Amino acid sequence: MHMEIVKNSVVTLNYTVVDPDGNMIDDGQQPLVYLHGGYDGIFPALEEALHGKKVGDQLKIKLQPEDAFGDYDEELVLVEEVGQFPDNIEVGMSFERVSDDGEEEMIYRITDIAEGKVVVDGNHPLAGTALVFDVTVAGVRPATAEELSHGHVHGAGGHHH
Repeated sequence: MHMEIVKNSVVTLNYTVVDPDGNMIDDGQQPLVYLHGGYDGIFPALEEALHGKKVGDQLKIKLQPEDAFGDYDEELVLVEEVGQFPDNIEVGMSFERVSDDGEEEMIYRITDIAEGKVVVDGNHPLAGTALVFDVTVAGVRPATAEELSHGHVHGAGGHHH
C-alpha cells in the first residue's frame, strides 16, 4: 500500500536547490523531513505541489521569490555609524535586532564597512532569488499523535527538544 502525501503525513524528501542559473544553493546532503498539511515546515507552494504524490515521485518546482524568501526590500538596507558596533565586526557577520515596535527579531547581515559607516541588510540572503527545487519523495508515513500536537516531526531528521 503506497501512501499518498496528505495532511498530517510525515514526508521525507531527497532534494537539491539551485538558482535559475544552475548555481547550487542547497545540495540537500540531509534529506528534508517535514509534517505535511500547513504546519509551515516547508514553503507553502512546494507543499502544494507535493500534495497527493507518492514515494518515488520526482518533481522539479520553480518558486518565484514571493513564494520563497520574498522580494528584495531596499528599505531593509541601513547605513549606521561604526561606533554602534563591537570592534571586531566584519563583512558577512549576522546579528539579531528587535524591530522598533519590539515585536519581531530581524536578522541583519553586514554587507559593507567603509569610512566609519557600516551597511547592514535585513533581507534574507536569497531574497529576490527564484529557487528551483529538484525533489524526490523518499518516504511517507502517518504522523504520530505527539508530532501532530507539537506541529513538527520527531526522531530522525526531525526536531529535537
